[in-house]
Amino acid sequence: MLDLSHLELGARIQHELLVLDRTDKETRDGKPFARLTLGNASGRVETAPIWTEQLSWAAGAVRGAVVQAIGTIGEYAGKRQLSLTAPLRVLPRDSAHIESFLPHITRKTEELWNWVDQQRVALTSAKLRVALDLFFADDAFRQDFERAPGSTTGHHAQVGGLLLHSIEVANIAQGIARTMRANVELVTVAALLHDIGKVESYSVSAAGFGHTTSGHLLGHVVLGTLMLDRRLRMLPAGTFSEAEELELQHFLQSHHGSLEFGAAVPPMTIEAEILHWADQASAKAADVTDTLANDEHFGDDAFTQRRPWPVQKRLWRRPRGWE
Repeated sequence: MLDLSHLELGARIQHELLVLDRTDKETRDGKPFARLTLGNASGRVETAPIWTEQLSWAAGAVRGAVVQAIGTIGEYAGKRQLSLTAPLRVLPRDSAHIESFLPHITRKTEELWNWVDQQRVALTSAKLRVALDLFFADDAFRQDFERAPGSTTGHHAQVGGLLLHSIEVANIAQGIARTMRANVELVTVAALLHDIGKVESYSVSAAGFGHTTSGHLLGHVVLGTLMLDRRLRMLPAGTFSEAEELELQHFLQSHHGSLEFGAAVPPMTIEAEILHWADQASAKAADVTDTLANDEHFGDDAFTQRRPWPVQKRLWRRPRGWE
């Protein structure tokens, strides 16, 4: 597979890529042109403008189509782009497994699920085990959870990203909870449940990662709360007290930290506060790691050329290790 995160200037490509986006515009004198964003599991690259004279080269290259692209890697305004040298060939939809073109986590999902199940078995609180098993003892939910990304364009925007992010948050939260003498089991369960709403909020399709209708209208925080409430209502009366149910919901409602960033309320317990910062640590560290790994953000310098969108600051690539 072509590694789109490490494209050398002048490199010639002839590969199958997924059309992630298409923009059709007009020049000042009214002539149409198009730009495509193409990608595979390693990343994405934009095409140079496909001008009017060559616009037929992009016929049928709509979002979600798989095309064979032939061209050369160039650069404009410090950003790599693909200059097509031949018409795109649109492949039949049934000839390619679309999800194979989408970014995937590199960790084995079997290992991640083993960790989750070890946590379930190790819980000494029967009530917390019930809370976790509401979702993670459900095979259908596990399949959806494993397939979902952690976001659509930012941190953990990969098939399997939600599972990986949730485990990272749980690991980070456990360490903080032990240090601060908080309830380790409670923050573990909270971390694994905090983003369940993304299963219903995000879509995975030939067009890449996006939002479902409910995701657009409600968002994953509200959807997660509704999902939890539905499953709590299926339990025998008295399984949880009203206060316990409210605290479980509080984790989902407050994990973004403040109303400004999408939380319904700020964290009001030590465990909720820990969950918020563990969530931030996983997301922000992933953004930095992804940015450092992408050659597009670097020229010949060890510093990023600009302030890349995911991190909003310049980063430095360490020139050598500490061996």
